[in-house]
Amino acid sequence: MSTPVIVSIGEILVEFVSHRIGCGLAQISDYSGPYPSGAPAIFVDQAARMGARTQMIGGVGDDAFGQSVLTRLSADGVGTRGVTVNPDRATGVAFVSYYADGNRDFIFHLTNTASDHFSVPEDLTDSADTFLHVSAASLGNAAMRAMIMATVRRVASAGGKISCDPNARPELMRDDAARDALFETMECSTCLLPSTSDLEFLFPDLSEDAAIDQLLAAKAEVIAIKRGAQGATVVGNGERHDFSGHSVDEVDPTGAGDCFGGTFVSLLSQGASLRMAGEMANAAGAIAVTRRGPMEGNSGPDEIATFLEHNSGGAA
Repeated sequence: MSTPVIVSIGEILVEFVSHRIGCGLAQISDYSGPYPSGAPAIFVDQAARMGARTQMIGGVGDDAFGQSVLTRLSADGVGTRGVTVNPDRATGVAFVSYYADGNRDFIFHLTNTASDHFSVPEDLTDSADTFLHVSAASLGNAAMRAMIMATVRRVASAGGKISCDPNARPELMRDDAARDALFETMECSTCLLPSTSDLEFLFPDLSEDAAIDQLLAAKAEVIAIKRGAQGATVVGNGERHDFSGHSVDEVDPTGAGDCFGGTFVSLLSQGASLRMAGEMANAAGAIAVTRRGPMEGNSGPDEIATFLEHNSGGAA
């Protein structure tokens, strides 16, 4: 049987990154960019680099920023037939600045740009043969939310698979419609990719193990918990694998979780074991933080294998 097509839907943008730590976004600083970005785009680019069949659904402007993202996605093997090139709206843009403790300041220019003005081609893939990925951050935008949820329902009703990165930001959870959409998506998902902070936010009265049990009692078959520098845990199919973190020099953490998820879902879709998918995703996330730019740290199987040969960390 052929492997399913991994489809990612949501914002596509370019990002500019400050080189000065601790200045926030209110002070003059040197920036580099435009870096191809957007959580759904980072995810699907990594999935393609790991060998999956992929399609991206989103929107870019008919401008140089949009072309830079499309060029990157196409070069890495991502299908772009689902990307709307909008001549009347500019490509979305984000600016990010870091602090010494790892916190970040973001300014997004997405609303009413090409990022939230795109169409979803219903004949892009066979819904029953689709592994749809949703990054919950995209659900905060009302226009994107409507298109994403229609796609989620179509894939779910056809028997396709869905993965979800809850990305449960407080500002997202204050929006009743966004919160409801997130929980509906999670209830339809066979694969969940929460961080430890997501579990704490979504289930404040439950221990981590109790939260996992609650999620597995619904439709979820596999849960991959991202622990940042502390590694990851993968649970499902009666298995549990804990992976310790890798010691690397962090340059830019943005996109590392999406890189982890793209690796994990790509390998699962190709029949890899949970242990292998978790080990390689854990390494891919570590590689991602070593380069400036949210998609610049994406990697392929050979680079990940070499990294694992030379770096400590792995199954605990």
